[in-house]
Amino acid sequence: MKVSILTLGCRVNQSESNVIEGSLHNNGWSIVDLSGHPDYCIVNTCTVTAKSDYQSRQFIRRAVRTGAKVIVTGCYAQLRPEEIKNITGVDVIIGNNEKYSIINMLLNKSESFTYDYSCRSRPYLKVQDGCNLSCTYCTVPMARGRSRSLEVREVIRRAQELENAGYKEIVLTGIHLGSYGHDLNPKTKLSKLLKTLLKETIFCRIRLSSLEIKELNNELIELLREKRICKHLHLPLQSGSDTILKLMNRMYTSKEYELTIENIIKCVPDIAIGTDVIVGFPGEGEKEFLKTKQLLASIPISYMHIFPFSPRSNTLASKMGMQNTPFFKKKRLNDLKSLSAKKKMDYMSSQVHKTLDVIIEDKSDDNTVIGTSSNYLKVKVPYNGYPKGTLIRVMSSDIEGEFIRAELMEKL
Repeated sequence: MKVSILTLGCRVNQSESNVIEGSLHNNGWSIVDLSGHPDYCIVNTCTVTAKSDYQSRQFIRRAVRTGAKVIVTGCYAQLRPEEIKNITGVDVIIGNNEKYSIINMLLNKSESFTYDYSCRSRPYLKVQDGCNLSCTYCTVPMARGRSRSLEVREVIRRAQELENAGYKEIVLTGIHLGSYGHDLNPKTKLSKLLKTLLKETIFCRIRLSSLEIKELNNELIELLREKRICKHLHLPLQSGSDTILKLMNRMYTSKEYELTIENIIKCVPDIAIGTDVIVGFPGEGEKEFLKTKQLLASIPISYMHIFPFSPRSNTLASKMGMQNTPFFKKKRLNDLKSLSAKKKMDYMSSQVHKTLDVIIEDKSDDNTVIGTSSNYLKVKVPYNGYPKGTLIRVMSSDIEGEFIRAELMEKL
């Protein structure tokens, strides 16, 4: 049997699709793209913005056009199943909590799931799901439920399986990764999980996905000095205006964000720090937007993900007054895109003529290989015969568009 799996959205979704894909693959199924005449198409959807809803519907319709049996799951399927039912050709709709039941349904038997498979050179390992926060713009807690953590021993077991499969890096991910362990008995925390992973695995690299700024305590920041912890953090800001942060119910101030970034940089000077920003939130005028722009300009951010505010059904933000028009959202989006490009170039320039450890991910048409460094740079190296997943040490030489050019020093 042939199956095509289309995935939108966050790293948690990507991780869950990998479990489905690996479990089917290990039971003899062929994984194909849509042009490969699949018998089944699984669409793992996202609903974080209106654009995500639109893209999910597009993916579903593309899957239907193949003539395959279409199974839709994910956050859009969880929150808006009625909209999916209106799309002719969908066979099954499955919510997030039952996502892995797709495996047993297709195999027609009870099967243990596969956690050591990934089509990526740097696989995601989901250690947490759900969110207890109440950001006024977000539907994720409705789609994912309350925070739930994977037991420490199970995290170690799955990590060791990936290690034995030959992967050189894992990316720890969760819907609210920083809340890891708060629901376990006895309670634990992310820093303790990291220490256990460092002790009981020999992975070359462990990368953290997105964290909230107030979760970066001194213990966690100190762990970033560890050689095996990737020098990369993603810390959503959303707004540099305290007025807007309060309306968003973000539970921190712009000054707290700024001081924490300064503390991280002092501890790990070359670290890459990315962020998320929402422009055009209700009540954001020119004064509030200027505060966001000024804060972002003043701190050493390496890259930004910028989103125009998208009102989501049943959220407090969708019912707020002073909604911004599409004109102002687009204008502010473009304004920050220019700043983002400058910040990214500044960071890339600071990493030229430095030694970088890179995991090879793809071969390019120009006889180079492309990989990701510990500090989250995309690096191009002349093809050296090493396969995907190989960890190499390189010396960076210059910048080529979105990439750092480098020369091979040694295989690690």
